[in-house]
Amino acid sequence: MGAWYEHAIIYQIYPKSFQDSNGDGIGDLKGIEKRIPYLQALGINTVWLNPLFVSPQVDNGYDVANYYAIDESMGTMADMESLIAAFHRAGIHVLLDFVLNHTSDQHPWFQDAIRDPHSIYRDYYIFEGEKGQRPNNWGSFFGGSVWEPDPAGTGQSYFHLFDKRMPDLNWANPEVRQAMGDVAEFWLAKGIDGLRLDAFIHIAKANLHQDFPADNAEPVVAEPFFANLPQVQQWLRPFCQRLRSDYPDVFLLGEASSADPHLAVDYTAPHNGLMDSVITFRYFTDDESHLDPRLSAAFQPKPLDFAAFKHDQLIWQQVLSGVAAPTLWWSNHDLPRLRTRIAKNETQARSLALLMYLQRGIPVIYYGDELGLQNLEFDSVAAFHDQTVAPFIAQAKAAGLTEAAALKLVSQTHKLPARGPMPWDNTPHHGFSTATPWLTGREADSTSVAQQAGAAGSMLQFYRQLIALKKRPVFQDGDYLMLTTPDHLYVYQRQLGSTRALVAVALTGQAGALTLPAGDYQPLLAAGETHLDGNQLTLAPYAGVVLTTNEGDQSK
Repeated sequence: MGAWYEHAIIYQIYPKSFQDSNGDGIGDLKGIEKRIPYLQALGINTVWLNPLFVSPQVDNGYDVANYYAIDESMGTMADMESLIAAFHRAGIHVLLDFVLNHTSDQHPWFQDAIRDPHSIYRDYYIFEGEKGQRPNNWGSFFGGSVWEPDPAGTGQSYFHLFDKRMPDLNWANPEVRQAMGDVAEFWLAKGIDGLRLDAFIHIAKANLHQDFPADNAEPVVAEPFFANLPQVQQWLRPFCQRLRSDYPDVFLLGEASSADPHLAVDYTAPHNGLMDSVITFRYFTDDESHLDPRLSAAFQPKPLDFAAFKHDQLIWQQVLSGVAAPTLWWSNHDLPRLRTRIAKNETQARSLALLMYLQRGIPVIYYGDELGLQNLEFDSVAAFHDQTVAPFIAQAKAAGLTEAAALKLVSQTHKLPARGPMPWDNTPHHGFSTATPWLTGREADSTSVAQQAGAAGSMLQFYRQLIALKKRPVFQDGDYLMLTTPDHLYVYQRQLGSTRALVAVALTGQAGALTLPAGDYQPLLAAGETHLDGNQLTLAPYAGVVLTTNEGDQSK
């Protein structure tokens, strides 16, 4: 029998936005515990909780000031212990988001490092340069340079890939590697079942005195110099082996945002002793053919290039076959929602869910996608809490757009509007809180769990059926074979012994007709209008269907 996580169906909870229990407008641990029956009814068997640790909330918890304590806005350690136990009683495994590339600048390690240049914690971080000169021209993912002057006034600078208040840890220091292993073991001892290793691909950096080629003096995001370097595997292998030695059933899910399929093999092949699976952003290729050249591409909506997507999915499925289970996802806290970013209507959102989650691999469903939630729409630059938004708005206005039109573009493409509160009912604040939620904005449409839970044909009911299908052996363990079809169709077969199933989706607004392999097909679940006549299948635009033959017993 394989590891438990091979059949995981993961539901990602953004704790601040799931359920508030104490009326402060911020979701918390007791709120999550209250909603466990909802998760049971949905059918998932694993939750991934975004960061819960003590944090100044510069980056919504990814700036950790104390790894050993729960942020007071989330609750207490007793609340966390109660939540873990409640999840386990419900048959649900728990993954914690573990931020291991950087800390908050309020972390005691960093505070000691800048208070005393001779502190042992100075080498827990990356300090370089002299006389106020930056060591290189590398740029931060959050804008500007990766270097920030040492607050102690030594003339050195400290390294930060993200916000300047989030200094990178120095994983070249074995004491850092030991300390982070201690943190992981602390939480595993609390009973969690696994870790989602945030931004692990960035823990190694190239020569810090090497500039990245550039044609001007502006900082440049030099990703090849701080992503997926060989030392990442070298330093993480003992960390992962230590955890598995003490907790053999631990699930290690790595965020490898820029990994290609072959690098994903390196990260997940069992003989390498690293991750069990990775989440990559390389699934999605944007169609940039219609961008406005007057504007930065950053906040212009870009449709998914479905031909490239189909090609890439096939490669991921085939390259990882026999090695590890791919993660199967459309949305998370770092991207606009599926319904905003890609799906033009609810039918397409349903079809794309069928397409993705019934493939070989581990589904990761972002909270609220099962309701068809869309991004919120913000009315001000300040609402985004992002220094890169204001320049885009100014650029758009100079090109003739109104500020409202420019803000709408950013709302459609920014990650923060995808983190809106979960709508539980139709009361004020949708039952999320009795107070104004921490994040507000205009809603694209009004829906709620209460509205959809008992409504036949609702998106929520559809997801419950889809998750139940995913639990069938043919979709858990069956072979995967993509059929050759035109680019606007996506058709694959899953087979386990004599049991055969087929998933067919019209990716675009173009209808599709195809001849299926011989078999006596019966529909299991459909999105939109489909018609089956023997082995002739017709799909309306954006429609999708799951079919099975009468070979084998599909109920097992």
